[in-house]
Amino acid sequence: MPLSRPASRKWRRLVLALMAVIIIGLPVGCVVLERKERELVFRIEPGTASWYGGLPAGVEELELKTPALGNKQNIHAWWWPAPRKDAATVLYLHGSRWNLTGQLFRIEQLRALGFSVLAIDYRGFGQSVGELPSEKSVYEDARIAWERLKLLQPDPSRRLIYGHSLGGAVAVDLAAELGRDAARNNSPVQARGLIIESTFTNLADVATSVASSYTSLPVRWLLSQKFDSQDKIATIHMPVLIVHGTADRYVPPRFSEELFAAAAEPKNLLLIPGGTHNNSMRLGRQAYSQAIQALLKTPVPRTQASQPKAKGAQAG
Repeated sequence: MPLSRPASRKWRRLVLALMAVIIIGLPVGCVVLERKERELVFRIEPGTASWYGGLPAGVEELELKTPALGNKQNIHAWWWPAPRKDAATVLYLHGSRWNLTGQLFRIEQLRALGFSVLAIDYRGFGQSVGELPSEKSVYEDARIAWERLKLLQPDPSRRLIYGHSLGGAVAVDLAAELGRDAARNNSPVQARGLIIESTFTNLADVATSVASSYTSLPVRWLLSQKFDSQDKIATIHMPVLIVHGTADRYVPPRFSEELFAAAAEPKNLLLIPGGTHNNSMRLGRQAYSQAIQALLKTPVPRTQASQPKAKGAQAG
């Protein structure tokens, strides 16, 4: 199923940039391509979203820093604790284009479901100071935010990772790393579950879908930003909820269906009838809430390394 016209327009600029590099010449264009690709992938809108009306009462603004970031970079975050101190806590990872001021409506919806929320802007977005983001840098930012969330919510069974659109790929990468850590350390995964909404298999699949209608060039192999969730989602070792609106014109729901097929159990796919790229949580509020509650009640699977030893086995 080809991408719709709005989705095609969204990704066509990236494909055209890739084709331009081939025409200009790879030796000259690779560095320019890599930067242009990042600009088109993240599409950062500067300033405050026009619909933003200010922070609700109770939201605390945080500045996350580590020695690795130095003195000239930071990650700006919002921390919105729920009234209940034992509430599950969500790490909110947004997608491209809009900074936190454009995400408040979705953060409010998560908070209304009873969750505490830690939401971040990646470096280069909003008040987070840094260079133009890359796949590598947004993964790093998610890890830094996760370390802060562990302090805010010490109970691993009350921690959730949520990613919307491009943020879904960031969330899958973080969850996969936690799964690898658990297997390597023979320990439980340090999160209760993963929720991804309106996301895709990998960036190449989206770009190839757009490019296939008007070029046979190998666009897939020219992308430097991979965001390959399909390759990682089977290794997360935690319950996963995948949500997609059936009327999403920007990222077709088939990508979530393919991610669901690639994911290991326990998993759940929630398709919201008539849901668009941004309104599935509101439109399918009841079903969405029930699916999250089911996720919280699902036992976390043991990693292969943490399976109990057979009787008589001895440690090496």
